[in-house]
Amino acid sequence: MTSKDPAAPGFKQKAKREFTDFVVIALYLAFFFCAIVTYTALVLRKYEVSSSLNYTFAIINALIIAKVILIGEIMHLGRGAETRPLYQSVLYKSVVFGLLVFVFHLLEEFVKRVIHGQPAGTVWHNLQVEELLSRTIIIFCAFLPLFAFRELRRVLGEPKLYALFLHPRAPDNPGPSTND
Repeated sequence: MTSKDPAAPGFKQKAKREFTDFVVIALYLAFFFCAIVTYTALVLRKYEVSSSLNYTFAIINALIIAKVILIGEIMHLGRGAETRPLYQSVLYKSVVFGLLVFVFHLLEEFVKRVIHGQPAGTVWHNLQVEELLSRTIIIFCAFLPLFAFRELRRVLGEPKLYALFLHPRAPDNPGPSTND
C-alpha cells in the first residue's frame, strides 16, 4: 500500500501550473520576437528595402520555443547549476537552453528541407549556419532575463516574488517629516 503526500499537487494543479508557465514564457518571447521583427523592418525601410512584418512567425516561434523550454525543464536540464550563485545558474541555464533551441532549429531546418524535396545528404551543406547562430544569440539574450526571473521565483518562492513585483512597498527611507 502506498500513501500519497496530501500536500503534493494533483494532476489538475500540475497541468494548470505548466499551462500558466507556458503562457507566461510564450507571451514574454512573443513580445521579444515581435520587437525584433519591428526593429528589423524599420532598419530595412531606412535602406529602402521592402519587408513585411511577420508577427505570425514570431508568435509561432515563441510558442514552439516556450514548449521546448518546458520539455527541457521536464528533462531536468540545468538543474545541476541550481546550487551555484544565482548569476551562474541564470547564465548556465540560458546557455544550455539556448543550445537546446539551436539543436531544435537545426532539426527543424533539416526536416523542413527534406519535406520540400532536398536530398537528406545535401541538406546539411545548404544550411545557413550563420543565420541559425545569430538566432541563437538573440534567443540567449532573451533567455537571460527570463531565467533570472524564473530563478528568482525558485529561490524566493512565488508569493514573495510576486509581492515584490506587484504590491506597493513602504519607502525604505522616508526622509525628514514635514509635520515639524
